[in-house]
Amino acid sequence: MIPQDLLYTKSHEWVKVLENSVLTGITFFAQEQLGDITFVELPEVGRILEQGEEMGVVESVKAASEIYAPVSGEVVEVNLDLETAPELINHDPYGKGWITKIKTTEPVTGLLSPDQYSQLVDS
Repeated sequence: MIPQDLLYTKSHEWVKVLENSVLTGITFFAQEQLGDITFVELPEVGRILEQGEEMGVVESVKAASEIYAPVSGEVVEVNLDLETAPELINHDPYGKGWITKIKTTEPVTGLLSPDQYSQLVDS
């Protein structure tokens, strides 16, 4: 279950490239490894992120896992629905379970294609 219209990180975040921003979340593989998600710590709107920087935390019944910024830019929106329904990430990680919208400051680079990500999770 790896959508072909997204890009990916080695730390299991996904990126949907929009016009001047990107939508981000964690992958199906990541949420499957975590199990039932019980809490999501979201970054603040307006926060400036560097690619690879920790931007939040996802907690589950099994573990807590950091979420890393897949691109550099400014957080312009967060999915507030996750505050009351973190399980949206389990049910729809690529849709209603999105985490942040980041206004990009530079071209999106250094991410994995769907095929590269598939090889990563299969190894």
